[in-house]
Amino acid sequence: MVDLNATLIAQIINFLILVVILTWVGYKPLMKALADRQAHIAESLETAEREKVVAEELKLEYQQQLAQARSQAQAIVEKATKLAEQTKDEILQEARAEHARLLKVAADEISRERERALAQMRSEVVSLSIAAAGKVIGNNLDAAANAGLVTDFINRLDDQKLGDLKC
Repeated sequence: MVDLNATLIAQIINFLILVVILTWVGYKPLMKALADRQAHIAESLETAEREKVVAEELKLEYQQQLAQARSQAQAIVEKATKLAEQTKDEILQEARAEHARLLKVAADEISRERERALAQMRSEVVSLSIAAAGKVIGNNLDAAANAGLVTDFINRLDDQKLGDLKC
């Protein structure tokens, strides 16, 4: 069996003293260090989780701002397109109005020139008719009577609308 002697008892006492000293000096600080380490890891995990939540919130906010910026850009593009279309319509209206005005001015000018040409042609026809009638008749009536006869003749031609031309 086991032989109990003073050496064995001294070794047991030394072992127990060593266990008590190691408990005070080694075990408690080691357990405290492990507990501190565990608390630090738990705190780091909580911080990481909070930062993850904050990052997700920032991401959502960024996405909302991006969507808002896109909608604003779309609105600006639509407004510019509408303004361009409106400007184009205004320019076309102004061009059409100017075109109509120029056509009216040209038509008025043509009408005045036509009237002037007709009056000049009547005057020349009267003169030629008087000259021709004078030669045919052989005796010349007075100039006022000749002009009256020819003007009356031309007016009757206008009333009857003889020929293709309107006088």
